[in-house]
Amino acid sequence: MASVLKRSSLKLGMIPADGIGKEVLPAAQRVLEALGSAIPKVTFVPLLAGWEEFNARGKALPEETIRVLKEECDGAMFGSVSSPSHKVAGYSSPIVALRKHLDLYANVRPVSSVPGMPGPKVDMVIVRENTECLYIKKEEIHDAPGGGKVAYATRQITSYASERIGRMAFEIALRRAEERKGATEGIWAGKEGKVTIVHKSNVLSVTDGLFRESVRSVYDAEQRFKAVKVEEQLVDSMVYRMFREPEIFDVAVAPNLYGDIISDGAAALVGSLGLVPSINAGDNFVMGEPVHGSAPDIEGKNIANPIASIRSASLLLQSLGFPEAATKINAAVDAVLLEGKYRTPDIGGKSTTTEVTDAILKLL
Repeated sequence: MASVLKRSSLKLGMIPADGIGKEVLPAAQRVLEALGSAIPKVTFVPLLAGWEEFNARGKALPEETIRVLKEECDGAMFGSVSSPSHKVAGYSSPIVALRKHLDLYANVRPVSSVPGMPGPKVDMVIVRENTECLYIKKEEIHDAPGGGKVAYATRQITSYASERIGRMAFEIALRRAEERKGATEGIWAGKEGKVTIVHKSNVLSVTDGLFRESVRSVYDAEQRFKAVKVEEQLVDSMVYRMFREPEIFDVAVAPNLYGDIISDGAAALVGSLGLVPSINAGDNFVMGEPVHGSAPDIEGKNIANPIASIRSASLLLQSLGFPEAATKINAAVDAVLLEGKYRTPDIGGKSTTTEVTDAILKLL
């Protein structure tokens, strides 16, 4: 994960992109501004990207956005993107491109239920490899010998990418175990860390086999990781057990596609995609990103849930070396959810984006 440095000031790139990203990212910014002296002075830099940007100027990810992030910013926040479901000449997803340009090789997605609220008890982190698998987007289509069409997609799994995502998963498991030492409450209170390797190597023995073996090689090579328990789940079994007994999972590590699917599925356990945050992390840069999409059906209605974006800002602060400020944000969010007075429609309420944000700000 990005190097943790104590900074006297922060410069954060803000990329709302499309749809409700333009509503939830300002909410996260308001929360960051409300922290006052709990964090250094923050300068917010508005940057362009997205489907709307592509339609307006022909490029979904302007070179200037990449340059400013690389040369001027300490971190960033991304809103959401409205990538079309069909092929459009010249277009490619800006969030996928940003991950490659900034070498944000891990997508880290904590999924946690709020203590005291009804529903499944969940406290897990899904660590998704962010740079390869089927998401390298090497696809081609040909005429089939017997008529019709045949399409091919190249899936890339390397030992290099698999080892470094495995290492991050073990580091996160160690840190989580250390943080809960002496705790008396919570699903994992006082327990050792655990990493679940997610794969389908019983069928894809070459690609998933390499992923599995590479992650295990990291565990075998470093003695300190022996404090973490390791287990494996075939991806279909992972989905089944995650819905049946989510409390058994601590940290799960998966190739890009599987990680994408199981993390969105895990969001259903805690009520909504609108509650689940993530960070795209590399060794030198971190970008917060709510897990939800651009939700064009509710764009402009001021009813999008800002909590995923606000929690993503909290994760960003934690990664930049400000855990106390991150804890303050999370405590305020949990208190608002537990009280139940202010909830957006995705979790059964009637509140607006602004009302939920204001409620969180009052507790800060």
